[in-house]
Amino acid sequence: MEKLFEKFLMKIDNVPEGFTRYLMDRIDWTNRLIGIKGARGTGKTTLILQYAKRFLPIDHQSLYVSLDDLYFSENRLVDLVAEFVRKGGKYLLLDEVHRYSNWSSEIKNIYDDHPGLRIIFTGSSIIHLNMAKADLSRRAVMYELTGLSFREYLNLINKLSFPVIKWDRIGIEHTSFARSVLKIVRPLEFFNEYLMTGYYPYFLENKPAYSQKLAETIDLALNTDLSVSTGVNYSTIEKLKQLLFIISQSVPFKPNVTKLGERIGVSRNSLVTYFKYLDGLRIIKRLYSSAGGIGVLQKPDKILMHHPNLQYALAYHDAEKGSIRESFFVNQTGYNQKVYYSQTGDFRIDKTIFEIGGKNKSNRQTRNVPGSFIVSDDMEIGMDNRIPLWLFGFLY
Repeated sequence: MEKLFEKFLMKIDNVPEGFTRYLMDRIDWTNRLIGIKGARGTGKTTLILQYAKRFLPIDHQSLYVSLDDLYFSENRLVDLVAEFVRKGGKYLLLDEVHRYSNWSSEIKNIYDDHPGLRIIFTGSSIIHLNMAKADLSRRAVMYELTGLSFREYLNLINKLSFPVIKWDRIGIEHTSFARSVLKIVRPLEFFNEYLMTGYYPYFLENKPAYSQKLAETIDLALNTDLSVSTGVNYSTIEKLKQLLFIISQSVPFKPNVTKLGERIGVSRNSLVTYFKYLDGLRIIKRLYSSAGGIGVLQKPDKILMHHPNLQYALAYHDAEKGSIRESFFVNQTGYNQKVYYSQTGDFRIDKTIFEIGGKNKSNRQTRNVPGSFIVSDDMEIGMDNRIPLWLFGFLY
């Protein structure tokens, strides 16, 4: 255990201070069992270490361990925790839980056996508590950490503190809100850079190598996170990579499951499952025209990359401007809202239709739709029902 404490202290000493993610203030840290899931690279480890450094005693009462540590090749988590509690441990931070084969069962036992212990764990975005070996859904309070919003990106690189704009106010206050932002910074100066390399916080480490690292991160998520979380074999992973290549070269993608299944040599049901896996890893985003269409074996009406950074990293040609716009809009609005595909405009949120385009985009498709909005790229300030695209990056 002493070696694990040493590693914990080294990580605490090196965790970046200052900027923190939006989720830090949204989590109710008083809960006894907190789970934080998210795609690789979104900053889950940094978040929990920042929390520990700010709010927990950095002594024998607190311990951080990553469950992919070699220590666990010969030792069980439940035994480590029993020793930790005997020595006065009260706060346990478990990272990468999906890398530990029996994680849900052991965390359940730890939670039940040590009522004085508070536990925070992180895991892949693909984990589902109610589908794990032991159902933690009635015990754990779960949160998901996404990549940086455009607001967070501007705050981080410019050392600013822009607030969010609430969803129910964006249609009413977008002009005044945009004017307040423009008094401080010109958002379009940074927007394209964000679309290419700004979603995952590790862009700070080496921006020229960002796209290469992102591609490697996706490969690791498929080869490691997916296989340990779902048990898929090597052959399935290779099919998934083939499917991802096809999607990344074709987005926005309206899948013909029969032709696509024939192309990669899988059944329709397998193909729909593959879409689910890629969505669960936050690599693609499935869109449906209605909530009733979202079934286990229902094919999506449209597929986008989960965020534009992924399209720039994976495509072997120049990224298509329209799909970049749509991917950004769905990603930034989809954190707090359910986004549906629409044949009237581009997307529907609640009963409101949104049409995405450039600054000269007309309302031809939506002019007969009351309460609809045009979302325009390359525009700093909008008026009435025309809202700048960048402003949707201030929703979280």
